[in-house]
Amino acid sequence: MSFFDAILRALPTVKDPVKVPNVRQKLLWTLIALVVFFVMGTIALIGLSPENALNLGFYQTVLASNIGTLITLGIGPIVLASIILQLLVGVKIINLDFSNPKDRAKFSGIQKLVAIILAVVEAVIFTIKMQTMPGMFFWVVFQIVLGSVILIYLDEVVSKYGIGSGIGLFIAANVCQEIIWRLFSFPISASGYPGGLLFLGIEYLSTGATINLLSAVILPILFTLLVFFAVVYAESMHVNIPLTVGRSGMGAKFPVKLMYVSNMPVILAATLFANISMFSVLAKGSFLESVMLPLGNFLTTPHGLIQEVILGTATMSMIWHAIGYMIVFVFICVIFGILWVEIGGQGPDAVARQLQKSGMSIPGFRRDERVLTSVLKRYIPTIVIIGSIFVGLLAFFADITSALGTGTGILLTVGIVYRFYEQLAKEQLFESSNLLKQIAGK
Repeated sequence: MSFFDAILRALPTVKDPVKVPNVRQKLLWTLIALVVFFVMGTIALIGLSPENALNLGFYQTVLASNIGTLITLGIGPIVLASIILQLLVGVKIINLDFSNPKDRAKFSGIQKLVAIILAVVEAVIFTIKMQTMPGMFFWVVFQIVLGSVILIYLDEVVSKYGIGSGIGLFIAANVCQEIIWRLFSFPISASGYPGGLLFLGIEYLSTGATINLLSAVILPILFTLLVFFAVVYAESMHVNIPLTVGRSGMGAKFPVKLMYVSNMPVILAATLFANISMFSVLAKGSFLESVMLPLGNFLTTPHGLIQEVILGTATMSMIWHAIGYMIVFVFICVIFGILWVEIGGQGPDAVARQLQKSGMSIPGFRRDERVLTSVLKRYIPTIVIIGSIFVGLLAFFADITSALGTGTGILLTVGIVYRFYEQLAKEQLFESSNLLKQIAGK
């Protein structure tokens, strides 16, 4: 860790705001980051051959990437760096105390450094697989790395000056763009592209193709709405732990949501699977093909399986693959859920410490941090496991539908937007209340 200290001191960082930005300023910074992200997604890499055909489909949605542009790698390096460091912290190879602000800052700095290193490695691998013009290899690598570094610092800008996180913002933006494109894009007769679902539905209605209308147009929209309402309903489920505030005994509640871990386990698990599957595609023709290709095929999400079952075209091998994928995916979600809670300072010990400092206690018990910890341990660990299983299963069942923007994409986007709304409401409440400002000492 001391080796990293010198490097981290030399690594550029986004300075913390001198004064906490107000809601309008936070929204402005968030909007600026979003505009930059979309602009980067339209800037094509200079030096790629026109016949470049590398397309990773679903993985681009999960990783918020657009291959062939400055966001070719998307958030992949950022999330993969987080996964690697979480595992190293979880097995105690790296010892950090996340209740210590200095250790948390060190973790963030190391994560940024590892993300940049991963961006370089992935950029080289991508460029090898993509066809480049003569003499343009290193120039293409440089552009991909530059785009990834910009996204890394944009994520930091949003975290410090905006609302939510850059990772969530970019995922939601990419999924929303995909949904709008699949719904309303115009047909392109020259390439044979039939257009979005709106135009496709009109064509099927005019030709009387009822089965095609049901399977290709109505079911995707229906499944999208079902996933949307399921996530919104799940976000509202919680258990309230009664608290008292100060010596006055004013009543309060600490809600432990079913989605206590939010959608982070799904983001981490889906990104891990996407990276493995992506590298399995890139490993074709190399000595790793015999190992990576079967693994990548197994970790490929069984999209549209329900649609196949309804149409009677599903095979037993497809069903068994889906069951195996579901078990592994949910298990990984649970592991990441547990690690995320501990690293994010949301475990029973950290929450009890925060409540104690705020002058809160459990009614009928003495004011002691150990009492708070023991009560929270009855709820939080169990909720973390149940919540991780739930979001993992919800993501799986969303993925086996043909939902627009992919099931996982819809799940992540709805959760991200819901929490964005919650945080925005809290920011507005805080800004409009002088009492809350006085309590917080601002």
